[in-house]
Amino acid sequence: MDQEKRVLLAFLISIAMLMLWRALFPPPRPPKATAPAPAKATSAQPTAATAMPTPPPKPVPLPVAQGVKTEEIVVEGDLYRVTLSTQGAKVKSWVLKKYFDENEKPLDVVNGPACETLGFPMSIHLDDQALSARLNSAFYVANPPGTALRAPVKVSFTYSDGKVRVEKEFAFGKGYEAHVEASIFDGERYRPLAVAWPGGFGDHSLPIKDAEARSLAVYKAPEEGKPRTMTLTKIKEERLIPGPLELAGSADRFFVGVFLPDSPPDATFRVNVQAWTPPEWKEKEPAKPLEAILASPEQKPLAFRLFVGPKDLDVLRAEKPPLDGLVDFGWFKWFAELLFLPLRYIHDHWIHNWGWAIVILTLLINFAMFPLRLKSIRSAQEMQKVQPLIKSIQEKYKQYKFNDPRKQRMNEEMSKLFKEHNINPLGGCLPMVPQLPILWGFYRLLDLAIELRHAPWALWVRDLSSPDRVHLFGYDFPVLPILLILTTFIVQRMTPMATVDPGQQRMMMIMPIAFGFFFFRLAAGLNLYYVTANIVGIGQQILINRMAPRPSAGLAPAGRQKQPQPSGSGGGGVRNGVL
Repeated sequence: MDQEKRVLLAFLISIAMLMLWRALFPPPRPPKATAPAPAKATSAQPTAATAMPTPPPKPVPLPVAQGVKTEEIVVEGDLYRVTLSTQGAKVKSWVLKKYFDENEKPLDVVNGPACETLGFPMSIHLDDQALSARLNSAFYVANPPGTALRAPVKVSFTYSDGKVRVEKEFAFGKGYEAHVEASIFDGERYRPLAVAWPGGFGDHSLPIKDAEARSLAVYKAPEEGKPRTMTLTKIKEERLIPGPLELAGSADRFFVGVFLPDSPPDATFRVNVQAWTPPEWKEKEPAKPLEAILASPEQKPLAFRLFVGPKDLDVLRAEKPPLDGLVDFGWFKWFAELLFLPLRYIHDHWIHNWGWAIVILTLLINFAMFPLRLKSIRSAQEMQKVQPLIKSIQEKYKQYKFNDPRKQRMNEEMSKLFKEHNINPLGGCLPMVPQLPILWGFYRLLDLAIELRHAPWALWVRDLSSPDRVHLFGYDFPVLPILLILTTFIVQRMTPMATVDPGQQRMMMIMPIAFGFFFFRLAAGLNLYYVTANIVGIGQQILINRMAPRPSAGLAPAGRQKQPQPSGSGGGGVRNGVL
């Protein structure tokens, strides 16, 4: 059966299965609506004609509470230093003390220059924009008073002009989590409100384009298995995510800031791309930081936990609910997490250098995979022997179309050929299948592990999470990607190919350049892993070639085998598998 018939058959089977499933398991019918029983009028209850309208409640008089000037309150814990301002009761900076930016300064995940224009974190959003602007610029009264506080501590801010009262309370603990509660009371009821984290989130010392490429909006409903993400390219306009929400917020490559609503059913999440032009920005298009907004449509205070911290698996797993799903290792998540365990063990117990830990783990993995590599190489060598015979069979049937029944004879002859020479045509590929999850898991691990951020290796490699560059003669040279191209080319030349087609061989020789181009902007830790794997592969290939030398010539097609000629006759014959 040809490929088109297989696709058509699969499509028909899928349609039949869907129809069968709907017949066996029909969707439940909605219950019939029943009219409510009319209430019986009694002498004790007034009828609709005699019922009096309920007068609206009178506004409760609100005492005035206003500050007189801007004061900054610094709350410091072992892991963070947060600066709050009495003007707007907003967050001016949020420093993670254990981490540093690209300028070797303590990392502030608040984009201060952008927030001067776009607004600071924990600013209020209301439908009445004029009222929002007034409340975000008003002077609040702080309690307890003081400019320097030590966590754990609660800090409350109050503002009232006699018509509306705004209260915000921040409770800081020992970890990366804070509890926030905000409310607006107008004398009659609480008003729906939202709080925002504008200006983007994360390491703002990176180049703006790099930071935007890694900027994400994240959210998760309680019944979902893992958080969902949205990149800048997916957010063309403001997006509304209805509740219930277990978490929602912003993230970059290594850090995350998320709201964890106390009442998930009542929370909604809005994400917006803002426009901001830095003073030094010379591009035509402005920068596009994300704005994350948590809202409550209910007429009650908005309460939530705010987690601002690193994408450290141990830290994220300790949260309730666990937040380790924010580190997206992709399809082979379990392999990536399993590989991280020996990598961390080697770093913590053998050698306190993440670069050498990558080298050692790469050596161990390649030695463990050596039997599979040996089997794959030997299978390729056997396929190389019979390539002339395969080519002759293909030439014999090349005039027939793909759907011609006579084309089936070609497959039968090739199957017979493989059976006669005891060759599995997939023998060169199957041993590589178990290695794919490991390779992809290692790729994702070394790209996202925060432990590699700003971790040095040796010589010129000072940050395993960034591309390596050596500045020579006024230029930056990517040393590891160049080594990757050279070692990949050597491995390609040393490894026997299962084909003798010159076009395919030339294509395989181009792959090292494409591979190096792909890894040019990737992290030094990834390049170090692949360069080490290539060097080990070269050594293993030398050993394999000695154990099982390459075939010097292929098998001649049946009916075309030439008699051996006397020495020195200058005859032809088979050379390098080609007649």
